[in-house]
Amino acid sequence: MTESFKSADRVLFTSESVTEGHPDKLCDQVSDAMLDECLRQDPNSRVACETATTTGVILVAGEVTTHAYVDVPHLVRGVVQDIGYTNADYGFDYRTCGVLTAIKEQSPEIAQGVNESIEAREGIDPMELGAGDQGMMFGFAVRETPELMPLPITLAHAVARQLAKARKDGTLPYLRPDGKTQVTVEYEKGTAKRVHTVVVAAQHDPGIDYQRLCNEIREQVIRPAIGGTWLDSKTKYLVNGTGAFTIGGPMGDAGLTGRKIVVDTYGGYARHGGGAFSGKDATKVDRSAAYAARYVAKNIVKAGLADRFELQLAYVIGGAQPISLNVETFGTGKVADETIRKLIEEHFDFRPGTIIERFGLRRPIYRQTATYGHFGRPDLPWEKTDLADKFAKAAGAKAALA
Repeated sequence: MTESFKSADRVLFTSESVTEGHPDKLCDQVSDAMLDECLRQDPNSRVACETATTTGVILVAGEVTTHAYVDVPHLVRGVVQDIGYTNADYGFDYRTCGVLTAIKEQSPEIAQGVNESIEAREGIDPMELGAGDQGMMFGFAVRETPELMPLPITLAHAVARQLAKARKDGTLPYLRPDGKTQVTVEYEKGTAKRVHTVVVAAQHDPGIDYQRLCNEIREQVIRPAIGGTWLDSKTKYLVNGTGAFTIGGPMGDAGLTGRKIVVDTYGGYARHGGGAFSGKDATKVDRSAAYAARYVAKNIVKAGLADRFELQLAYVIGGAQPISLNVETFGTGKVADETIRKLIEEHFDFRPGTIIERFGLRRPIYRQTATYGHFGRPDLPWEKTDLADKFAKAAGAKAALA
């Protein structure tokens, strides 16, 4: 989000979400369920699990080094059943879908760099654990919602959650597991004013009257999810733009782990380093460092040092320390960006081993993150704001000394 966003008289910004029955999200959940099961039995498991699905079949592939034993077909069928593909009429059924596996051990060349970091080999730093790959990651926070998340993605997730709830609790019994949502928010001078448009794609049983579907989605899904604060008489509602949506899930589209990375993060409102999260243990900095960057960004905003904040990190494979750390306040900083950067370096350790210990990332906590976003959920450890007071006090002390 550029600084000019603040000065524009009117901007429309859109984000989307998907339900757990979306084929890409089905794959994310299988990959993270595989990770969780490995960690449940062996907390030191190294997992890079990719899942693909299409009509009638799921393929689980990747590199796993663990002492755990996982019955992969049983695990996969359990995930598919939990999602709601329990009827052959849906085009995908947990009882009859084929499950293929192609899993091998982690490359010993990669393992060498993770087991003993470059800094440890050179005697610079005793922290042994190195990053599992190169890459850059972004963390972001904005004073726009109580969760310090962008409003468009927050509302898109809320509508997607409500769509799934209406299916599961029988409010709209004709709904099926697949679904997508999209919310467009109108901004003035960088401040969210109203919801301009809500789009819902809801898979449903054949024979449902289209007008009934539109009315019930609006009244039983959209309004409860968004509430009256943001909706007004001019808000547009678009439901199932092609009319019918009976063919969905893996029968409608092939799915793949890691294809909803923008849904998983900030809805396009902030930058993304390109690395997916699901199916990766925390030695993969694509995941763990992105969580750490979000934590730091949220605490900076909570501390009142900026209203909109983005942090970029970058790592090399086998390295413990990030090779770069960049901050951006988009003109909303209350102190100099350089001051914030120094505060972060003084108060947070971005080495993978430290991140893992700080957030307890060797625990089986990941499947829950595979739907409705990895950020903006107060139950997750990287969403805590327990560093905000320390940031605020340190910034005040630096300002007094300046």
